[in-house]
Amino acid sequence: MARNLNLSQCIAESLKLEMERDDSVVVLGEDVGKQGGVFGSTRGLQKSFGATRVLDTPISETAITGMGVGLAMEGYRPILEIMFVDFMGVCLDQIYNAIAKNHYMSGGKVRMPIVIKTAGGCIGSGAQHSQCLWGTFAHLPGLKVVAPSNPFDAKGLMAAAIVSDDPVVFIEHKKLLLTRAEDFPFGSDVPQERYEIPIGKASVVLEGSDLTIATLSGTVLSSYAAAKRLEKEGISAELIDLRSVVPLDVETVSASVAKTGKLLVVDEDYLSFGLSAELVTRVLESGIEMKKFGRHAVPDVPIPGAVTLEEAVVPGEESIFVAAQRLVRSE
Repeated sequence: MARNLNLSQCIAESLKLEMERDDSVVVLGEDVGKQGGVFGSTRGLQKSFGATRVLDTPISETAITGMGVGLAMEGYRPILEIMFVDFMGVCLDQIYNAIAKNHYMSGGKVRMPIVIKTAGGCIGSGAQHSQCLWGTFAHLPGLKVVAPSNPFDAKGLMAAAIVSDDPVVFIEHKKLLLTRAEDFPFGSDVPQERYEIPIGKASVVLEGSDLTIATLSGTVLSSYAAAKRLEKEGISAELIDLRSVVPLDVETVSASVAKTGKLLVVDEDYLSFGLSAELVTRVLESGIEMKKFGRHAVPDVPIPGAVTLEEAVVPGEESIFVAAQRLVRSE
């Protein structure tokens, strides 16, 4: 039976189901136990499984990731909560020199079935608490990078991340975690039973014929609203939720562009050297005839602290609508 749940509830439920199914799954991080996580996405877990499997740690991201490496090498499946993705710079050495590389450097003998669970995205929190950074972690070989846009996907993708023998950076969007279930126009009806969504398979949220909009995480909702406005202007937009950056589902995007001829990549991460350029290049390399393309991402500036300035640089409904309209109607 489907239920109307918000994103943080779905993640908590997915974690609980995996911990019931597999005793090797453990959770550790700041405030994940008694408090249930800063956004409530580990609520009730310590009560159900005890403080040894749901461990509140000191404020030390390096200690959290270091413990995760050791636990994974001993056969556990640790879920490491780094409260905000911005803080992962503190423990980056453990991430790209151990978690991402140990399997390769051991000749396949050492697995790193680790989920690094974190939150990114803009909610008016300033330059050090508002980044997405999935492009940064996608650049590091050995990591899968996932960023769900709705409750249904969050539950299924988390289950797939936990059973993965490869390390997964699972980036939740802070704004989505704070969004009520009834405010999601899609993906809020969530089955009670366990299910998985394959990592690396995009979803076609809306079908269209004039333009392909490819995005993920928080800007899927903004792009959905923009696409509905475009309909009233006589523009039919196909909206694709990438779901993950690594693996990147180029096939689904290319098939859409083969139909529409135009691609707009919307990205809440930074513009240069990131997802938007990578996706456009891979679609071109696939041999699909693409008449026009556009990239709408955060310009290469730190996220401003003032909400009005943040809204000026981060893609939102209005700016996506304008960018799509300009791409379709330009000569």
